[in-house]
Amino acid sequence: MNRLVFLLVGIVLAVAAVAWAQAAKTKRVGANTSTATEQELPVKNYLKPSKDELKQKLTAEQFKVTCEAATEPPFRNAYWDNHEAGIYVDVTTGEPLFSSTDKFDSGSGWPSFTKPIQKQVVTEHKDMAFGMVRVEVRSKSGDAHLGHVFDDGPSDKGGLRYCINSASLRFIPVAKLEAEGYGEYAKLFQSVGAKEKTNVKTETAYLAGGCFWGMEDLLRKIPGVVETEVGYTGGHLDNPKYDDTHDSKSGHAESVKVVFDPSVISYSDLLEKWFFRMHDPTTPNRQGNDVGTQYRSALFPVDDAQKKTAEEVIARVNKAGKWKKPIATTIEPFKKWWKGEDYHQDYLEKNPGGYTCHFMRD
Repeated sequence: MNRLVFLLVGIVLAVAAVAWAQAAKTKRVGANTSTATEQELPVKNYLKPSKDELKQKLTAEQFKVTCEAATEPPFRNAYWDNHEAGIYVDVTTGEPLFSSTDKFDSGSGWPSFTKPIQKQVVTEHKDMAFGMVRVEVRSKSGDAHLGHVFDDGPSDKGGLRYCINSASLRFIPVAKLEAEGYGEYAKLFQSVGAKEKTNVKTETAYLAGGCFWGMEDLLRKIPGVVETEVGYTGGHLDNPKYDDTHDSKSGHAESVKVVFDPSVISYSDLLEKWFFRMHDPTTPNRQGNDVGTQYRSALFPVDDAQKKTAEEVIARVNKAGKWKKPIATTIEPFKKWWKGEDYHQDYLEKNPGGYTCHFMRD
């Protein structure tokens, strides 16, 4: 008798779950009517990389979230508090998914949006995990797990909350849309009066922490970073080339020029929260298998204020004790910047799965 009761209860719950999910989906379809501007956006197919390729391309957390439906911790992710204008693309394929024009502060600790950038770029799936019924959101082309959609968003904007993992996304600021091949999406910001800032006051940092491919790939994704460029500095040879540098004879370090918006990220946070976590600053002249002075950990302050900040951050990182050995990062006077060869710029963007020994540590 008990088995029959449990069976009947299970059937009732299953039917109710299906009905609930269908009703919720119907509500969402009505709420996500595209605007004229969104209808003018391009509709493209993006190639989904294999799992082996994604393991090489993504960080461990990005892979777990997008491919294994894991959830990153709230308030400890890249974009929950990002207020810069731009679009968010699928980290696995590059497909545009969400816009900052639809982003709002939900208090959840994850990036939240009222709708996707276009209806067709996401798919919805019933999720019965953890003893509850939820609606999972996945990217259309990449089939990457993004997060979930809930019916508790702003009532004046359709009532939906797309709660998305930062690890599923890559942010592209308005200033970089054209350069990264997303120029058509600038119209989203013009239509709502959020035109690209042309008078943003920026600062520049010069950082060295091993192979500049891996460094740049992480640095360019940081909220507030406007531009990155790889090159050489800190040595004695003029007009150095890669062949002059990779065997240490030029004295230059493989470095990254980072142009950033200090109203979004400070020089101090750039160093403490990112630079000192994306490489091992305790190994002089070495990162992983890369050995030589060109792979040294070094900071090249452009003025006394940056130098003082660099000294303070190194002292805090040492005191924190997260690295078991003393920080070996040198602070060297900045003299001149030499841009690296074109094939080195955005190398891991051009060559997904290419060599890198850089990743973010806790």
